[in-house]
Amino acid sequence: MITDMEKSRGTGRARPMTALCSGAALMNAAMAVASAASTLVAGDRLGAGWGGVPVTAGIVGTGAGAIVLTRLTNRAGRRGALLLGYLVAAAGACLAVAGVTRGDMVGLVAGMLLLGLGNAGAQLSRYAAAELYPARRRGYAVGLVVWSAAVGAVGGPLLLDPSGDAAAGMGLTSFAGPFALVLLACAGAAAFSAGAPGRTRRTVPPRVPLRELARTPVARSSLVVMVTAQVVMVAVMTAVPLDMHMHGHGLGAVGMALSAHTLGMFALSPVTGRLFDRFGAGPVMLGGLLLLIASTALTAAAPVRTVALFLLGYGWNLCFVGGSSHLARDLPEPERPHVEGAVDAAVWTIAAAASLLSTVLMSAGGYGALAGPACAIAALVTIVQARAFRFHRGDGHAGPTPPAPGGGPT
Repeated sequence: MITDMEKSRGTGRARPMTALCSGAALMNAAMAVASAASTLVAGDRLGAGWGGVPVTAGIVGTGAGAIVLTRLTNRAGRRGALLLGYLVAAAGACLAVAGVTRGDMVGLVAGMLLLGLGNAGAQLSRYAAAELYPARRRGYAVGLVVWSAAVGAVGGPLLLDPSGDAAAGMGLTSFAGPFALVLLACAGAAAFSAGAPGRTRRTVPPRVPLRELARTPVARSSLVVMVTAQVVMVAVMTAVPLDMHMHGHGLGAVGMALSAHTLGMFALSPVTGRLFDRFGAGPVMLGGLLLLIASTALTAAAPVRTVALFLLGYGWNLCFVGGSSHLARDLPEPERPHVEGAVDAAVWTIAAAASLLSTVLMSAGGYGALAGPACAIAALVTIVQARAFRFHRGDGHAGPTPPAPGGGPT
């Protein structure tokens, strides 16, 4: 039975959760629109081979932003860090609008870099949400924020054409319209950040190098699994549309495959959160790694590629939500923000390299030269993590961890 105290705490979470989910949805819409539009602009001006440069800049900005905003969180709280991230992203959108209007690619790339800082805030929102819940429900909180981000990631690109037409109707280049839309989305996210959790009493730990943090079992397993999932997913998804195009598939088939992948990435996030709360980190992350193995093997078969990309998306989701929830629940509270930011920075930085290398590998040896190593990496990490999971299971640490003192509301 739900007590009056639990009802009160649930009511108290409603405003900050709405703010976090709304900000994440708007920022993901901004990044989805900006990534698509900037790729087209760069491809037209620099050639298809350089079309991914602005997107890579956004990924690099996200990695750097994870560190910057984490340090700011330790000093100004979650609300102040989110507000700064979204305001910087709005400034980046202004740079991008000016860049595409004047044909200035440097301005566009710089704008995407700053947009990445706002994206880092949206990504870190999942940890802010987890802190609002007791340890036994943090998987649900992380899953809810990741799911809300899907609303923006899926809905944002639908506004590309209308915003471009609106800009053209005002005598501007059509690509100015999407970036004006990005500016509005970033401003909206900044406005919602006013309802995010404020400053909390926190012991700021001394700065510890990532290599030291990675030695702790929780940080190490989350880092390895999340990096593996991000690298495999980004590498495969960067190359799949090009491979399909080279083999005569039309835009309709490419679009269906990408839609299936996006659905797998986000739609079942609340389910993943519930699975984490019920079964713990080990089974969820191992399930995600197994799906990565199966999906990368299946992507080479054209008739089942749509199914394979859905499985790839959900494998990533299990690893991402499972790893994030593992950090949010099982790390000691004083160390948590520092480790979360460091892990996110590593994940996004390595993903940027995977994005650039994927098409190079495919061009050199075909799609098999990309899918084979991706599958092998996922298989190797699965074996290592399965052994680690069995070890901790023997120590009684495989299942959900009870709330630690000071680890959040109960």
